[in-house]
Amino acid sequence: MSEHIHISDHDRHLLTTCRHFNPHGLLGWHLIDERNAVIRTRQLGAERVSVKSADRNIEMTPIGDDIFAAVVDSTLSDYTFEIDWHGGHHSSTADAYHFLPSISEFDLHLIREGRHERLWEVLGARPSHMGDVAGTAFAVWAPNAAGVAVVGDFCGWNPNQYPMRSLGASGVWELFIPGIGAGEVYKFCIHTHDGRRIDKADPMARQSEAPPATGSVIAQSNYEWQDDAWLQARAEKNHIESPMSVYEVHLGSWRQGLSYADLASELVDYVVEMGYTHVEFLPVAEHPFGGSWGYQVSGYYAPTARWGSPDELRKLIDAFHARNIGVIVDWVPAHFPKDDFALGRFDGQALYEHPDWRRGEQRDWGTYVFDFGRPEVRNFLVANALYWFEEFHVDGLRVDAVASMLYLDYSRDEGEWLPNIHGGRENLEAVQFLQEMNATVHKTHRGVLTIAEESTSWPGVTAPTDHGGLGFNLKWNMGWMNDTLEYFSEDPINRMYHHHEITFSLVYAYSERFILPFSHDEVVHGKGSLWTKMPGDVWNKAAGLRALYAYMYAHPGKKLLFQGQEFGQVLEWSEGRSLDWDDCVGWEGEYHEGLRLMVSDLNRLYRENSSLFTQDDVPEGFGWTKADDAQNNILSFVRYGNDGERILATFNFGGTSQPNYKLGVPNGGRWECIFNSDAGVYQGADNCLESTVTAWDTDWDGYSHSLTVHIPAMSAQFYRWVD
Repeated sequence: MSEHIHISDHDRHLLTTCRHFNPHGLLGWHLIDERNAVIRTRQLGAERVSVKSADRNIEMTPIGDDIFAAVVDSTLSDYTFEIDWHGGHHSSTADAYHFLPSISEFDLHLIREGRHERLWEVLGARPSHMGDVAGTAFAVWAPNAAGVAVVGDFCGWNPNQYPMRSLGASGVWELFIPGIGAGEVYKFCIHTHDGRRIDKADPMARQSEAPPATGSVIAQSNYEWQDDAWLQARAEKNHIESPMSVYEVHLGSWRQGLSYADLASELVDYVVEMGYTHVEFLPVAEHPFGGSWGYQVSGYYAPTARWGSPDELRKLIDAFHARNIGVIVDWVPAHFPKDDFALGRFDGQALYEHPDWRRGEQRDWGTYVFDFGRPEVRNFLVANALYWFEEFHVDGLRVDAVASMLYLDYSRDEGEWLPNIHGGRENLEAVQFLQEMNATVHKTHRGVLTIAEESTSWPGVTAPTDHGGLGFNLKWNMGWMNDTLEYFSEDPINRMYHHHEITFSLVYAYSERFILPFSHDEVVHGKGSLWTKMPGDVWNKAAGLRALYAYMYAHPGKKLLFQGQEFGQVLEWSEGRSLDWDDCVGWEGEYHEGLRLMVSDLNRLYRENSSLFTQDDVPEGFGWTKADDAQNNILSFVRYGNDGERILATFNFGGTSQPNYKLGVPNGGRWECIFNSDAGVYQGADNCLESTVTAWDTDWDGYSHSLTVHIPAMSAQFYRWVD
C-alpha cells in the first residue's frame, strides 16, 4: 500500500507553491478501498508526526517537503495529529483538511447572485465548531487568485502551512483551522497568476489591529444588548414628523485620548446635556490614515481599533440608546484607498474596483471606485450596510459623497470618463446599487434612517425606490448651507445685495426631505471656523452665530452641527487635537459659553414645539411674513405644526435695531416671546422685549392681522401664538 502515500510531482509542486486549487484533495483522509485509507498532512519543520485515535497511535512516513503520510484502516476517521518539533516541543491538533466546507451550496449560490444579505456570517473569520472540534472557519472571495492561504502568528506567517481550497465558480476560498480562536491576528496570502505573493487584510474582518499595524483579528462578540425598548420604539417612529437635531462628532478629537468606554459616559452625558436627539459619528470603520478622518476605509466590517474593541463600541451605542439618543454613522461606499494590504487589486487584479481607470479611480482623492455593476461587489456593500444596523444597532447611515457615485464625469475632465450605455453621464450601476441598498435596509430594519450627502439637483434622492427614487430618508441641503454661509460672511452693510441668497432655499425646500448641515467640511482645509466666518469684532461674531443658529432651527429641515460649533470654536478644526474647550473660559469665554447655552436652549425649544418639525417637508408648514425687506436685512416667517401650533420667527441680520417693526400674521390675539437670541443670559445686548405682543385685526402684507415687534440688531426672536 506504500504507493498510495505519495502524490504526483505536479500536485506536489502546486501544493508547495501554494497554487493548488484543492489542497483538501491531497491532504487529510482519503479512502483507498473498502479496507484502507490514506492520511496526509503537511507540518512545516516537524521531526515526527503520528496519527492518534482512541485505541492506536500510527507513525506517519515523511515523503518530502514536510509532508507526512500513513495508510490506516478505513474505519479510522476520528483522529488527531501528535507532532514532535525540533527542540523537544510537542503539540497535538485536529486535521484542518478533514472537514467538509463551512459554506453551504445555497450560500455560494447567493454569493454568486450578489444576494447574500448576511454575508459576514459566511465570509471572513468565524470562530465555530466542526462537530466537537473548536476552531475558526476562514473564507474569502478571490476569484482571480492562483492560490490562497491563511497566515498568522499561529503558523509563523508561512503560507505553506494552511493553503485554502477553491469552491469553484463562486470564487470563494475556504478552510477550517482547528484550535485557534478570538484574538488571533491573521491575513490572507494571495498568490497571483503572474507569480506574486500579496498579503491582504480580510475584507470581511470584524476586528483589526490598531494602525499602523494592518492585520485582521479573529473576533467574537460577547456583548449583551440592553436596548430592546429603544429598538421597538424606533420601529414605530415617524422620523419625518419628529424633531431631529444631530451632533456630528469625530470620536478621536472631541476630547483626545478618550476610548469608546470613556465616551460612553463623557460624550453621552454631554450630548444629553446639550439636548440633541441624535449623534453622528464620522466614519468608525477601520482606516489606515487618521488624517482621512475615516473617509478612506480599509476595513468596512471592522470598527477602528484606535479607540477600543468592537464590543466597546457596542456599549457606547447602547449607552446612547439608554439616554434616548439615536446614533448615525458615516458610511463611505463611494471609494476606498489604494493601500497594498487592503481592497485594492485584492487578488492581483481589479476586483472590488472597476478595471477601467476612467470608472475605477477617483484621481482627485487618490482612491479606487467600487465596481457597482458587479453583483458580488454590490453584495459586499449592501451586506455591510445591514451589518452596521444588525450588529451595532446603529439608527442611521449617512452616505458620503453620493454625487461622486451618481455622475460618471464627477471631477473628471473630458476623456477621463466613460459614458453609460445610453451615452449619458449618469452612473446607472451606482443608481441601481443605491436603490438596492436603501430598499433592502428599509425592508429588513424598520425605523432606521439612510441619509444622502448629495450636492447636486439629482431628482428623487428621497423619493421611494418603487417610484423611481433613490430611496433615502433624508438629504443634506448643501445648497442651503452654501448660500447661508455666503450671506452671513458678508458685512451687514452689504447683505442687502445678497438677500436672495438667504431666501432662495424656500424655492426648493420641498423638492426633497432635507437636513440642514453645518458639518465638518465647513471648518477644514483653510476655510476657518464658523466663528471666523462672521464679520466684525468678537461681540458681533457671537451675535452673528447666535442669529445663524436660530435661523437654522426655525428653517424647515432637520438640524446638524459639528462638534465645537455649538460654542463657536475660534480655530479651524483639526483631528490632531482636542476641541478648544478653553474657548469657553477666560476673557473671551463669556461669548462662547453664552452661545453654547443658547444652542442647548434651542434644542429644547425645538423638541418641545411641534411647529418647528412636524411639517418640515410640506409647504403647509411654512409661510413668509416678510421676505422682501433687503434694505433692513429683515426676515420673518411663520412655522405651522400639524396640531395647530404656530410660531412666528423674526430675524434682523443688519446692524441697526428695529424697535417698532410691523408684520402681518395669520392669527389675532397674543403671541408670546419664547426665545430671544439677544438675551443677556446668552451674552447678548439684553434689550428689554415685551414678553407678549398682541396682533390686531389690521391687514398687512396679505395677512388679516398684524403686530408690532422690537427686533434688535443681529438677533432672532420666536413668538408662539397662545390665543
